[in-house]
Amino acid sequence: MISRSTWLHLRIPFSFFLLPIFIFAVSVSPHPSIWKTLLVFFILHFLLYPASNGYNSYYDKDEDSIGGLEKPPPVSKELWYVSLILDGIALLAGIFLGWIFVTGLFVYGLISKLYSYDKVRLKKYPILSWILASFFQGAFTFLMTYQAINALSLEALTDSAVIIPALLSTAFLGGSYPMTQVYQHAEDARRGDMTLSRLLGIRGTFIFAAVAFQLTSLGFWYYFQTYYEGMYFVWFILCLAPGLVHFLVWTVKVWKDKKFADFRSTMRLNWLTATGMNLFFIIIGILIHIKS
Repeated sequence: MISRSTWLHLRIPFSFFLLPIFIFAVSVSPHPSIWKTLLVFFILHFLLYPASNGYNSYYDKDEDSIGGLEKPPPVSKELWYVSLILDGIALLAGIFLGWIFVTGLFVYGLISKLYSYDKVRLKKYPILSWILASFFQGAFTFLMTYQAINALSLEALTDSAVIIPALLSTAFLGGSYPMTQVYQHAEDARRGDMTLSRLLGIRGTFIFAAVAFQLTSLGFWYYFQTYYEGMYFVWFILCLAPGLVHFLVWTVKVWKDKKFADFRSTMRLNWLTATGMNLFFIIIGILIHIKS
């Protein structure tokens, strides 16, 4: 039996925050296979992401709140073994989707491990870790999903209609990524990790996220205006409005007192934003496929 501590550190519910990338890829896919779509969803959200979460938790050995766990329990060697087993199962399952997808799984898993692995620990390098996390959780995952569910060649992924939404995925995650670190400054300082949020400072993190959101929004407007309908961007604003309001109210509180840059406020922003993006991509996916 797997211990409760190991189950908690796999943080399977936390995969919800990365679900928008998967749904985005499905929504703009021309002819997604249903069984391949379901298999990719299972591999990513119940194998690959939990394996990454568990492996990083094992090496981080956090004592304070982390994403999805307000009070993380102590880790054991079991977590390390379970993480590697999940990675192995993901690779085996990925065989049914082709060598391109399996290779993508392997590369993603390797980079995610180097993030916290004590002999490398990419987490110590603020700019590099931000770039890698944003790219692999964003564009790389988008392209992996898009390729697998549509059974495309690598050459087909170079089309601008595919590259642009992939880059938008990275831009969106890159803008919100430092916000996931804003309450962990003390914990990261204790371990000597200079994350991007620590580098920016608490107020700087909020400013960075606000500017990044505006730029990413312009990117989404251009994408839908160019390839679909400008009206889709209205859905983007409506679905993200709750998260945006929370961010603005929270920013005012943090400006007055930095103690409000806490775990619960961060998780609330994550849930509102992820829910809004998931809903948005489901809506446009339905609209796109109805009209196709």
